[in-house]
Amino acid sequence: MKMSDIVAAYIINMLDQSDGNAEIQRNELAGMLGCVPSQINYVISSRFTPEQGYIVESRRGGGGYIRITRITTDRRIAIMHVVNSIGERISEATAATILDNMAGRDLIDTYEKMLIMSALSDKAYRNVPQESRDQLRAAVMKNMLAAIVVLQT
Repeated sequence: MKMSDIVAAYIINMLDQSDGNAEIQRNELAGMLGCVPSQINYVISSRFTPEQGYIVESRRGGGGYIRITRITTDRRIAIMHVVNSIGERISEATAATILDNMAGRDLIDTYEKMLIMSALSDKAYRNVPQESRDQLRAAVMKNMLAAIVVLQT
Protein backbone atom coordinates (compact mmCIF):
# COMPACT_ATOMS: atom_id res chain seq x y z
CA MET A 1 0.00 0.00 0.00
CA LYS A 2 1.33 3.46 -0.92
CA MET A 3 2.03 5.99 1.81
CA SER A 4 -0.62 8.34 0.38
CA ASP A 5 -3.19 5.52 0.67
CA ILE A 6 -2.15 4.89 4.28
CA VAL A 7 -2.47 8.59 5.16
CA ALA A 8 -5.87 8.86 3.43
CA ALA A 9 -7.15 5.71 5.14
CA TYR A 10 -6.01 7.02 8.52
CA ILE A 11 -7.78 10.35 8.00
CA ILE A 12 -10.96 8.63 6.77
CA ASN A 13 -10.88 6.42 9.86
CA MET A 14 -10.55 9.54 12.03
CA LEU A 15 -13.54 11.08 10.24
CA ASP A 16 -15.59 7.91 10.66
CA GLN A 17 -14.86 7.77 14.40
CA SER A 18 -15.71 11.41 15.03
CA ASP A 19 -18.94 11.98 13.11
CA GLY A 20 -17.25 13.45 10.04
CA ASN A 21 -14.91 15.94 11.73
CA ALA A 22 -11.18 15.55 12.28
CA GLU A 23 -8.54 17.95 13.52
CA ILE A 24 -5.02 17.02 12.54
CA GLN A 25 -1.64 18.34 13.58
CA ARG A 26 0.39 17.78 10.43
CA ASN A 27 3.80 17.19 12.05
CA GLU A 28 2.33 14.91 14.70
CA LEU A 29 0.48 12.79 12.12
CA ALA A 30 3.54 12.62 9.88
CA GLY A 31 5.65 11.39 12.81
CA MET A 32 3.06 8.82 13.78
CA LEU A 33 2.76 7.44 10.23
CA GLY A 34 6.45 7.69 9.40
CA CYS A 35 6.23 10.12 6.51
CA VAL A 36 7.15 13.73 5.81
CA PRO A 37 4.67 16.52 6.57
CA SER A 38 4.46 17.45 2.89
CA GLN A 39 2.96 13.99 2.25
CA ILE A 40 0.10 14.92 4.59
CA ASN A 41 -0.41 18.15 2.63
CA TYR A 42 -0.43 16.27 -0.68
CA VAL A 43 -3.03 13.76 0.49
CA ILE A 44 -5.29 16.43 1.92
CA SER A 45 -5.08 18.65 -1.17
CA SER A 46 -5.69 15.77 -3.58
CA ARG A 47 -8.17 13.55 -1.74
CA PHE A 48 -10.10 15.82 0.60
CA THR A 49 -11.49 18.47 -1.75
CA PRO A 50 -14.96 20.05 -1.91
CA GLU A 51 -15.67 18.02 -5.06
CA GLN A 52 -15.00 14.90 -3.03
CA GLY A 53 -17.26 16.05 -0.22
CA TYR A 54 -14.89 17.69 2.28
CA ILE A 55 -14.22 21.13 3.70
CA VAL A 56 -10.63 21.75 4.79
CA GLU A 57 -9.56 24.58 7.10
CA SER A 58 -6.01 25.17 8.25
CA ARG A 59 -4.21 27.33 10.74
CA ARG A 60 -0.47 27.68 10.50
CA GLY A 61 2.02 28.19 13.27
CA GLY A 62 3.08 26.41 16.45
CA GLY A 63 -0.45 25.52 17.51
CA GLY A 64 -1.57 25.07 13.93
CA TYR A 65 -3.97 22.41 12.77
CA ILE A 66 -5.81 21.13 9.76
CA ARG A 67 -9.53 20.60 10.27
CA ILE A 68 -11.36 18.33 7.83
CA THR A 69 -15.15 18.13 7.78
CA ARG A 70 -17.10 15.64 5.71
CA ILE A 71 -19.99 17.34 3.98
CA THR A 72 -23.17 15.42 4.64
CA THR A 73 -25.99 16.50 2.43
CA ASP A 74 -28.89 15.14 0.50
CA ARG A 75 -27.75 13.01 -2.46
CA ARG A 76 -29.37 15.35 -5.00
CA ILE A 77 -27.74 18.41 -3.46
CA ALA A 78 -24.35 16.71 -3.42
CA ILE A 79 -24.66 15.74 -7.11
CA MET A 80 -25.66 19.29 -8.04
CA HIS A 81 -22.66 20.57 -6.09
CA VAL A 82 -20.47 18.39 -8.32
CA VAL A 83 -22.28 19.64 -11.44
CA ASN A 84 -21.67 23.24 -10.40
CA SER A 85 -17.98 22.58 -9.72
CA ILE A 86 -17.17 21.05 -13.12
CA GLY A 87 -16.53 24.22 -15.12
CA GLU A 88 -16.42 24.64 -18.89
CA ARG A 89 -13.85 21.91 -19.66
CA ILE A 90 -12.91 18.57 -18.12
CA SER A 91 -10.43 15.90 -19.10
CA GLU A 92 -11.31 12.23 -19.27
CA ALA A 93 -8.98 11.49 -16.32
CA THR A 94 -10.50 14.21 -14.13
CA ALA A 95 -14.02 13.08 -14.99
CA ALA A 96 -13.09 9.50 -14.06
CA THR A 97 -11.68 10.65 -10.71
CA ILE A 98 -14.81 12.65 -9.90
CA LEU A 99 -17.06 9.72 -10.85
CA ASP A 100 -14.95 7.31 -8.76
CA ASN A 101 -15.31 9.63 -5.78
CA MET A 102 -19.04 9.98 -6.35
CA ALA A 103 -19.44 6.21 -6.50
CA GLY A 104 -17.32 5.87 -3.34
CA ARG A 105 -19.70 8.22 -1.56
CA ASP A 106 -22.76 6.36 -2.93
CA LEU A 107 -23.90 9.42 -4.88
CA ILE A 108 -24.05 7.29 -8.02
CA ASP A 109 -24.06 3.54 -8.42
CA THR A 110 -21.62 1.45 -10.46
CA TYR A 111 -24.01 1.22 -13.41
CA GLU A 112 -24.42 5.00 -13.56
CA LYS A 113 -20.66 5.50 -13.21
CA MET A 114 -19.86 3.11 -16.07
CA LEU A 115 -22.58 4.54 -18.30
CA ILE A 116 -21.36 8.10 -17.77
CA MET A 117 -17.71 7.11 -18.26
CA SER A 118 -18.54 5.45 -21.57
CA ALA A 119 -20.26 8.66 -22.71
CA LEU A 120 -17.23 10.73 -21.64
CA SER A 121 -14.46 8.57 -23.07
CA ASP A 122 -12.07 9.79 -25.75
CA LYS A 123 -13.20 6.78 -27.77
CA ALA A 124 -16.73 8.23 -27.86
CA TYR A 125 -15.29 11.54 -29.10
CA ARG A 126 -12.87 10.18 -31.69
CA ASN A 127 -14.66 12.13 -34.46
CA VAL A 128 -14.65 15.36 -32.41
CA PRO A 129 -11.64 17.67 -32.87
CA GLN A 130 -9.16 17.26 -30.00
CA GLU A 131 -9.46 20.92 -28.96
CA SER A 132 -13.24 20.57 -28.46
CA ARG A 133 -13.37 17.28 -26.56
CA ASP A 134 -12.91 18.57 -23.01
CA GLN A 135 -15.56 21.25 -23.50
CA LEU A 136 -18.05 18.75 -24.93
CA ARG A 137 -17.18 16.24 -22.18
CA ALA A 138 -17.96 18.84 -19.47
CA ALA A 139 -21.35 19.64 -21.02
CA VAL A 140 -22.27 15.95 -21.37
CA MET A 141 -21.16 15.14 -17.82
CA LYS A 142 -23.18 18.02 -16.35
CA ASN A 143 -26.27 16.99 -18.32
CA MET A 144 -26.01 13.33 -17.36
CA LEU A 145 -25.56 14.11 -13.67
CA ALA A 146 -28.43 16.61 -13.77
CA ALA A 147 -30.61 13.90 -15.34
CA ILE A 148 -29.82 11.61 -12.40
CA VAL A 149 -30.97 14.36 -10.03
CA VAL A 150 -34.22 14.83 -12.00
CA LEU A 151 -34.89 11.08 -12.02
CA GLN A 152 -34.52 10.98 -8.23
CA THR A 153 -37.21 13.59 -7.68
